[in-house]
This record gives sequence, structure tokens and C-alpha cells, in this order.
Amino acid sequence: MTWDAQLRQDARWWRRQVVGVEHQVELLDGRRTTYVNLDNAAATPVLHSVQEAMRCAEETYAGPHRSSGYKARRTAELYEQARAAVLRFAGAEDGRRIAVFTKNTTEAVNKLAAEFPLEPGDVVLLSEMEHHGNLLPWRGRAELAYLPLDAQARLNLAALPDMLERYGGRVRLVAICGASNVTGFVNDMQAAAETAHRFGAKIFVDAAQLAAHLPIRMGAAGDPRSIDFLSFTAQKLYAPYGVGVLISPKEFFREGAPDLKGGGAITFVSLEDVLWEDPPAREEAGSPNVLGAVALAAALRTMEAIGMERVAAREQQLLGYMLERLEEIPGLEVLGSPSREERVGTVSFLVHGVPSRLVAAALDWEWGIGVRAGYFCANPYMMRLLGLSRQEVARLRDRVRSRGQGEVPAAVRVSLGLYNVEEEIDRLHDAIRAVRLGEFRGRYALEPATGEYLPDATHEAGSTL
Repeated sequence: MTWDAQLRQDARWWRRQVVGVEHQVELLDGRRTTYVNLDNAAATPVLHSVQEAMRCAEETYAGPHRSSGYKARRTAELYEQARAAVLRFAGAEDGRRIAVFTKNTTEAVNKLAAEFPLEPGDVVLLSEMEHHGNLLPWRGRAELAYLPLDAQARLNLAALPDMLERYGGRVRLVAICGASNVTGFVNDMQAAAETAHRFGAKIFVDAAQLAAHLPIRMGAAGDPRSIDFLSFTAQKLYAPYGVGVLISPKEFFREGAPDLKGGGAITFVSLEDVLWEDPPAREEAGSPNVLGAVALAAALRTMEAIGMERVAAREQQLLGYMLERLEEIPGLEVLGSPSREERVGTVSFLVHGVPSRLVAAALDWEWGIGVRAGYFCANPYMMRLLGLSRQEVARLRDRVRSRGQGEVPAAVRVSLGLYNVEEEIDRLHDAIRAVRLGEFRGRYALEPATGEYLPDATHEAGSTL
């Protein structure tokens, strides 16, 4: 059996490990079909192994903080086992790092931004490619600078040394995504880390869009190519039960007060004084999301058992097939670059002549295909991809302020998971081609405040747009 054939056979088995892949939905015309989920960049479905881990953990669930009962001890044990699983998955089990549980990646970045030691004049280096979750937390905390993008809207890491030199040692942190949630482009984290460290800066990697698709090795703490800080979230790793992680050097959180204060984060409190716990406990005040952590650990163990290299190879195989099929559709433009190199299985595109949110609505209501349309919490990047000038951006801001989200330009995004198969891509191809030709089975009405298209109940199914 060839390697490609073996990967396709493996994918059939992986597909059976995922909950809901054969779920039936009703279409606009009353027919029923198997739902196709191509919105994995937003949230992945649940693994059966995660469901089973949750069931077992629920049987012994209790409050884990310093209780003496068996269930409390067991819950605390599962929580710390989950923490160890996170460090192992990220290649950070060297004893010099900790994993802090948060509610998602955005909270992880906010925590890092709130507690990172920055002085007036310090610079944080970002990129236009970033998700809002890695843009907004840094505003007001430091002077911000942005790494340039190349002509294909990829991050131009070759410009990093010049930028670090330009600021004369003032750059304290380089904060970039491991992979874009819009184009799927992957950034060379280790190369960026080596350059940042050479100029005395730390590096943070937002791995929310990377962790489910490619192996992550943070490297030994202190190595020039190692990652200092890294975050990801369970909802994009087949365990959508509401937990994220921030991995950091063990010593980072020892100074100052935590950003979230309360029970579980302290060793002593009086009316005048407080003694904080050691990290990571001091960063997790309040009742922890133990079940979310258990779910994440179960998903990580399953991914490791499958093998992240095999996951990456299979998704590259499927990505190549998807790009070939999309290229066959007249009037479809892939944003950034149609190349499959150095990207995870996420592609955003325009269908010229049809609004992107209408494309997504028709795929859902008429074909049972779940994609996403919008700007994907990455406004600056989308504006760059769409070629908007500063003047056009300013006019767009004013229109949004007065008329709502419907004014924001949108693209269609399809994003793959380890369980997707070629037949689903074929169905996507046929659906987009039909939409491009105006072959709608229903009529849709635009909601101006949100920009969403919904079936217009005043028109019968089968009418044209």
C-alpha cells in the first residue's frame, strides 16, 4: 500500500473516533443530508475518547482545593495530570516551565499582557496577521510595532533582525501567531525565537490555529531557538469544553500580584497583607475548570497516539486536494496564495459576484455544509488581504459605526480537521459551483446589523435570488 493510500485508510479510522460525523440535518427544501463540518478553525467536534474521559471524571468530580475526601483528591490528581499532559504535548516537560489553565487563548494572552514587565518606551512587536486576541491585549501596555507582510500576505521574518535593530534593544517581546486563522499560513517559530533572543527579546506564540495540525516543540528552556511563552485552546483540539492554556517559564509569575485574585491563589490573607501561592496555583484563582482540563488532556493523548506527524501529512494531502478543486471554480479567488506549502488546512476565498456571507448561508441551508464567512476576528489582516487603503479603512470604520457589522468586508473560510475526507471536498466544490452560477433553491434576506443572510420565509423554497 502506498503512503497516500495508507493515510486515506487511516483517516477513515480517525473519522470513527469523532462524535457527530454522520449527523443528519434538514435542508431548506426539506431534504435531509449528512452534515459536513468545514469550520474546524472556529471549533472542532468532540472525540469519543474525550467523552469517555469526561464520563469517568464526572463520577468522581468534587472541588479540588485542599479537600480531604477521596473524590476531591481524585479530582485534584486528574487536574494535575492534565497539566502534565499539556506540557508533554508542547514539548515543554523540561521541569523549567509551567502550564496555567485559562478559559481560552484570548484570556491567556490577556494574562500575559497584564503581567509582562513593561516600562515606558518598551516595544512589543506584533504582525498584521494576528487575531484580535493577540492584538488588543497589548494596546496601552507598550509601544507597538508590526512586522511586515510580503506580497502574498505571509509574515516576512527576514525583516525581523532589521526591526529589532531599529528599536535599539527596546523590543521586549515578539508576539506572533504560529498559524493564521485566515489563510492558514504557518510561521517559523524557532527561527523567529532565535532572532528575538539574539536581540535580547522574548517570544510568545499564539498556537491556537497550530496545535491541532502540526507537532509543537517549544524546546529546552534557555535554548536560543526555544519558545518562551505559548498558548492554545481545547476548542480547536477536539475537546470543546472551555479551557485554554498559557505555558511560561516557571519563574515568570513569581513576582508581583496575579491579574486574577481570590481563593486558591493564596497561602495567607489578613486584613493588611497577602501571601501568594507559587505558580501555577497563584494564577488560577477561584474554582478551576477541572473537567475542561481533563477533556483537553484526553484529546492530547489521542492526538499523540495517532501521531501529529501523521495528522499533518494527512491534512496536507487533503489540503492539496481541496486547493485543486477550488481552483476549478471560475471566479473563485483564494486570498493570500493558492500554494499548499507552509500552511495548515485553512483557506479563505472570495466568490466574485456573490457576497461571501450569502455563499456561506447557501452552503449551510441548501447543502448542509458548515463554513464561516466574515473577517474572522482579524480585521487588519483581512483589510490587507482585500487591498484596502488607509482612506478606505477610515470610511469603512465610519460606516460600521453608523450602520453595523453588515458593512465589514467578508470572505468565506473553509478549515479542515483530521476526520474530513475527499468526498466532503467534492460536495463543497459542487455547492460553490452552483452558488457561483446563481443556482439557489431559496431566497435570502440580508440582516444589515449583522451582515448575515437568512432564508426569507415570505418566499417559497425553489425561488431564485
